[in-house]
Amino acid sequence: MAAPADIRAGIAGYRAASATFAPGTVKAALDALFDDSATLRLCHPFGDQVGPDAFLATCLGPLHHAMPDLERRDMILVAGSTPEGQDWIGAMGNYMGTFTGPFLGIPPTGHLAHMRYHEHFRLEAGRVTEMQMIWDIPELMMQAGAWPMPPQLGKFLCTPAPMPGDGLVSTGPGDVALKIVTDMLADLCRHPAEGGPEIMNLETHWHPRFNWYGPAGIGTTRGIAGFRHWHQIPFLRAMPDRKLDAMGDLMSHWLAEGDYVCETGWPNMRVTITGDGWMGIAPAGQSVLLRSLDFWRVDDGRIRENWVLVDLLDLYDQVGVRVLDRMAEFNKARGSGPITLSDGMAE
Repeated sequence: MAAPADIRAGIAGYRAASATFAPGTVKAALDALFDDSATLRLCHPFGDQVGPDAFLATCLGPLHHAMPDLERRDMILVAGSTPEGQDWIGAMGNYMGTFTGPFLGIPPTGHLAHMRYHEHFRLEAGRVTEMQMIWDIPELMMQAGAWPMPPQLGKFLCTPAPMPGDGLVSTGPGDVALKIVTDMLADLCRHPAEGGPEIMNLETHWHPRFNWYGPAGIGTTRGIAGFRHWHQIPFLRAMPDRKLDAMGDLMSHWLAEGDYVCETGWPNMRVTITGDGWMGIAPAGQSVLLRSLDFWRVDDGRIRENWVLVDLLDLYDQVGVRVLDRMAEFNKARGSGPITLSDGMAE
């Protein structure tokens, strides 16, 4: 098992290259970091891939083509060894750039755009052998006015970095923070099977001013009231059988450093859609698997911020809704070609 500092150092070259994206430099960094047979578990529509060339060709290359001045902005890094003895690092941040070309059929805007990522890397002998990644593609669709599904209940915003500004440098034992998060999740799963909302002990686990940064399609909420109204009530009404990840073949990997905790699992939740009211999905009684990659920040014994990405496009796909195809139908009469901007210096 490697020290957290060594795990962080292992991806430093890739982080530096992708901060000011140049295809040749990024390819060299990927080749140096990734094992040729690395397993890539990528969000919908990319699917499972193998090796760094596939990640560049399928994901990063098309994104750079859509945003020629693409940059990667890490805001949280959590590194360490899991209880199973695996070395992982979780990264949260925003891809940003001028959106001048289509991406996955999403029409360009000609403006600065942002797309949150949660990317988790498992390293062996200093090289990545597994990656789990969710990009908030619906976030980009919303900025383009091209989200074809029901409006989200939560607030839309560019996800911010942690309040203290220490998301990239937090170090030290994370045992206390990890227990706070896992105790919270255990209590969450007591409702509704064991009682009403009070059994979740929300006031015990969550700071009264906490921010819950959900994926586009669900949105961001503030405090217990916002969390309940704009996310949890409709979620549990639709899927009251949700439980923690340790169910049969589902398994999460947990990391914690200082006040930060992250979880990665692919997938990590099995639920049955039996009620109405969540993201316009019909209550067909269908069992689905959820992929969720999460980060938490603990402040004075309670959770102050929670960054959550769920692969919503994959969820819709499981219930037979092809979001990207539906988006294409909406935009048949809309120009989706590249946008050319002058330098703005000529009158």
